Amino acid sequence: MAQDTNISTIKGVYVNREISWLKFNERVLEEAQNENSPLCEKLSFLAIYQSNLDEFFMVRVGSLEDQKLLTGDQRENKTKLSPQEQIDAILENVTKLNAIKDNIYENLMKDVETEGFRLVRYADLSKADAKYLDSYFAQEILPLLSVMIVGRKQPFPFLKNREIYALAILERKGKKKLGIIPCESGMLPRLVALPGVPGTYILLEELILHYAPGLFKGYKVQEKTLMRITRNADIDVSKVYDEDLNYRDQMEQVVKLRKKLAPVRIEFTRDISQKMVGEVCDYCELDEKHVFYSKSPLDLSFVFQIQDKLRDRQELFFEKRVSQQSPDLDVMKPLIPQILEKDVLLSYPYESIRPFLNLLQEAARDPKVNAIRMTLYRLAKNSKVVEALVEAAENGKQVEVLVELKARFDEENNIEWSRTLEDAGCHVVYGVDGLKVHSKLCLITRKDGGKIQYITQIGTGNYNEKTSRLYTDLSLMTANEAIGKDAMKVFQSILIGNTVSHADHLLVAPECLQAPVLKMIDDEIAIAKDGQPAYIGVKINSLTDKKIIDKLVEASKAGVKVELIVRGICCLLAGIPGETENIHIRSIVGRFLEHSRIYIFGTPDRDKIYIASADFMTRNTLRRVEVATPIYDDKIKQRIRDMFGLMMKDNMQARIQQPDGTYLKQNRDVEEINSQEQQYADAYERARQ
Repeated sequence: MAQDTNISTIKGVYVNREISWLKFNERVLEEAQNENSPLCEKLSFLAIYQSNLDEFFMVRVGSLEDQKLLTGDQRENKTKLSPQEQIDAILENVTKLNAIKDNIYENLMKDVETEGFRLVRYADLSKADAKYLDSYFAQEILPLLSVMIVGRKQPFPFLKNREIYALAILERKGKKKLGIIPCESGMLPRLVALPGVPGTYILLEELILHYAPGLFKGYKVQEKTLMRITRNADIDVSKVYDEDLNYRDQMEQVVKLRKKLAPVRIEFTRDISQKMVGEVCDYCELDEKHVFYSKSPLDLSFVFQIQDKLRDRQELFFEKRVSQQSPDLDVMKPLIPQILEKDVLLSYPYESIRPFLNLLQEAARDPKVNAIRMTLYRLAKNSKVVEALVEAAENGKQVEVLVELKARFDEENNIEWSRTLEDAGCHVVYGVDGLKVHSKLCLITRKDGGKIQYITQIGTGNYNEKTSRLYTDLSLMTANEAIGKDAMKVFQSILIGNTVSHADHLLVAPECLQAPVLKMIDDEIAIAKDGQPAYIGVKINSLTDKKIIDKLVEASKAGVKVELIVRGICCLLAGIPGETENIHIRSIVGRFLEHSRIYIFGTPDRDKIYIASADFMTRNTLRRVEVATPIYDDKIKQRIRDMFGLMMKDNMQARIQQPDGTYLKQNRDVEEINSQEQQYADAYERARQ
C-alpha cells in the first residue's frame, strides 16, 4: 500500500516532517487491514487513523497556515520547503490516503455484516422500517433540531469544530440559498436501531439528511450533502498571556478560543456543484484545495459502539492481556524499604502501574516523609495519583506539584485537577515562562534517623492509569542519592521559574540534554575512528532535531553502527550510500502505542543507557523541560538491552525504512516475532516465577 514518494519532500538525507508524519499515519491505516488482527481491532485502527488525521490538521496544518501568514516564504531547515509547499504536499498525500481509507472502510463493514451488524442507508430500507423511521424522526429527532438558512438577512452561522452538519442547496422563485442543520446532539444516539432485523442500524446524520427536504418548507432542495469543518487549534499561548492576570483563567480562555479559530479543512460525503463548494469556501474563507470528499462517514468514532455490540465475540478482539505485578517488588510489604535497597524498573503495559500508585499512597502516610514533588502533564479522569497527593497534603506533607496547563487537548482536565490540588493545600505552579514542562518526575524526600533519603521516580510516560495499559512506557524508581539531588535541583528551578543549567547525572532540557547527547555521539565517532566497535541505539517517538540528525549522519560516515526505532516522524533517511549506510531505522505500530524513549551509547561492555521523557525533536530538546535518567543497575541495563534487541528482531509489527522513505515489513522466512506479544509473555513468565 506504500504510496509514491513525492520527490519534493525529500532532500539528501532529510525527509519533510509533515510527510513523514503522514507516512506514520499510513502505517496505522495499514493495520486496519492486517490479516493477523481480529476484525474489531481493525476497526479501531481505522478510527485511530481518522482521529490522528483530525489532530494533524488542527495542529500541524493550522500551524503552517499561521506560518504562511506570519513568515511568508520562510522555509523549514531540512528540505527547504515553504509553508505553502508543505501544505500542498500534505493535501495531495491526504487525498490518496483517504481513498485507501474509504476502500478499507467498505471492506470492513462487509465483514462486520457477516458478524450480525449491518449499517444501512435509507434507500436500502424495507417499507416497514421506513414507516418506523418516519414516526421515530417526527417524535424523537425533529423536536431537537435547529434549522438555519443562509441569506441576505441570515448570516452564515458558526460551525463547530469537527461536528457534522446536513447541508442543502435550496431554491425558491429562481433564487438559491443554503440550508444548514446540525446533526449532533448529546441527547440522540448516533446509531439508530431498526426494528425489522436485529443488528440493523442507520447513522443519525444520514437520517437527518434524508428528512432535510421536509424541514425547509416552501423551498425545493436541489442538492444535499453532509459536511464537517476542521478548525485550527494551534494557539500561541504567549500571544494571549498577560502576567497581571491569573494564568489558569487565561488558559480557560485559550480553550474557548481554540473552538473558534479559522477552518483548515472541509469534508463532504457527496459531490455538490462546484459553485456551491466555492460559496461554502468563501463563507469559511478557505481555499478549495482544502476540500475533501469522503465515501465513508465523516466521523468514524461510532465503530467503538459497534465493538461494544460485538463484545461477547472474543474471537473478534485481541486476546485479553492483564498487566502483571513486577516480581522485583513485593506489593504486600512496604515499598520504600525495598526501593531503598535496589532500583526497580516497571515496563508498562506489561507490568502494572500499581506499585508506583502504592508508593505514592505509602509516602502520603509515612510519618518520615517530609515532601512529595511531581510534574503532571496528562492525568486520568479519575486519577489515583491526585488522590494520593491530596491525601499527602491533608496529612501535613509538603506537596509541590507542577501542573502543565498547556498539555494540548488536556487543558480543561488539568485546570480542574489544579483546583483540586490547590483546595487540598498543595503548592501548585504552572511551569516556566515560554516552556512546556513535559518531564515525568516524582521526588519523595524522607528523613530517617537524621539522614535525608531521596526516592526518585523518572518515567517515559504520563502519570495516567488508563494509558499505562495502552502505551509502552518505562518507569524507574531509585533511591540513588546523586539522582535524587539532581531531581531536587530540577524542582527548585521549576518552582522559581528557572531552568537547570547543569546536572551531574540527569540530562535536563532545555539547557543540558541536547549538548550531552551530541557529546556522547561524538564519543562513539572517536571510538569508531580509532578502529574500535562503536554503537548507538535509540528508541523514540519522533526524530526532527537537525543538530542530532546531522551528528548521526556524521557517526554513520565514521563507521558507527546506528539503530533507531522511531514510531512516528523521522526526518532522517537510512541507507543512503556514503551518508547513512550504517543507519538502520524501523517503526513499530501494533496493538500498544510505542511510547518509551531509550538512549544507548556504546557497546554492552561500556555503554551508557538512559530512559527519558524527550524525543529527539527540537521542541523537546530546546523548548521544553525534559528529563532523562541514567540506568546504573546492571540487571536493569541488561533488561533494557534485551527489550531493545527484541524490538530490533520484530518481524511482525515492525516496518523497515527504505532509502526512498517508504516503510516495508520484513520477510518472515524465519521465526515470527511480535515484540509486544513477546514482552507480555515474558511479563507473565516473570510474574509466575
